Amino acid sequence: MAIVNTKRNISYPTDCTFSVEDWTVLAKYWYPVARSEDVTNKPLAVKLLDVELVAYRANGKPVVARDLCIHRGTPLSMGWVENDNIVCPYHGFSYASDGQCVSIPAHPEAKISPRLCLTVFPTVERYGLVWTTLTGEEEKVPPFPAWKDPDYISFIAPVIDINGSAGRQVEGFLDVAHFAWVHTDTFADRNNAFVPSYKVTRTDDGLHTDYLSSVSNYPKGMEDPSPADFKWLREYDIYPPLAARLVVHFPDDKLLWILNAVSPISARKTRLFCPIAQNFDKNLSIEDACAFNLKIFNEDKEMVENQKPEELPLDLMAEAHIMADKTSIAYRKLLKEMGLGKHYTS
Repeated sequence: MAIVNTKRNISYPTDCTFSVEDWTVLAKYWYPVARSEDVTNKPLAVKLLDVELVAYRANGKPVVARDLCIHRGTPLSMGWVENDNIVCPYHGFSYASDGQCVSIPAHPEAKISPRLCLTVFPTVERYGLVWTTLTGEEEKVPPFPAWKDPDYISFIAPVIDINGSAGRQVEGFLDVAHFAWVHTDTFADRNNAFVPSYKVTRTDDGLHTDYLSSVSNYPKGMEDPSPADFKWLREYDIYPPLAARLVVHFPDDKLLWILNAVSPISARKTRLFCPIAQNFDKNLSIEDACAFNLKIFNEDKEMVENQKPEELPLDLMAEAHIMADKTSIAYRKLLKEMGLGKHYTS
């Protein structure tokens, strides 16, 4: 269960890049904000939905709070952690992991008002990442059971920042028609651009797509041992608003799991976190695997950063569609049903 601070007081940020309506919807959901290994006893500044946050560890557990000392508005990420309390560098105010101020050095004997309390957010660690939510409560993080499975090797691909909207990035992850054009240097082939028909179904969590094609998932330059007539199954599961999971079925029951977990820093800046797990080649070089995935990410990044409009249009009349776009059409419809903007969302 997530730790919930009932004293949370969070509202639409000043100079927010999202509409009030979109921000209100998006703030209810859970997002990763950092890799677990990057959250230490040294405060880390992060941003989510235009809200400045600080992440650190207290008693070994991650804490995510407003990056704001409520005394004089100094960012707590400029401070330090001492005895599991975060200390403001301006006047030395110390705050416990529940947000309550526990020390005012200028008045060490004074009774501390309960009002001197930071806004602390529910926080959990899953798949090597620290997740939080601004206005939600009960944990709702996409399932990724392969991460803890002893039959799998797991790692986190390089984290990248994309100067584009999270909605565009997620839709790009789901797009099967771009393989032959964007990923020709990594795994795809211009001579194999055909997209076979597939179905999209609603699930309790979002959407599911089974996509069968002859597009190999082996890196370019690596020997492809799959039979000539082998059909590659790619299972996509969408966990709205901004997470998706892919399971690629290799020959001989080999499975590759990929979680596309984005953090919407602002309307047009997205941080991509990507836990990966596979039950084969367990002695692979993690460094080489990270380099390969980073190359794929950068191929997609170039597209997302140059799309216009920058936001994802939820009005289906705003852009043209083809049969291969079934998943993205269903995704846009689902976002619209969730209450996100009719024309665009980030």
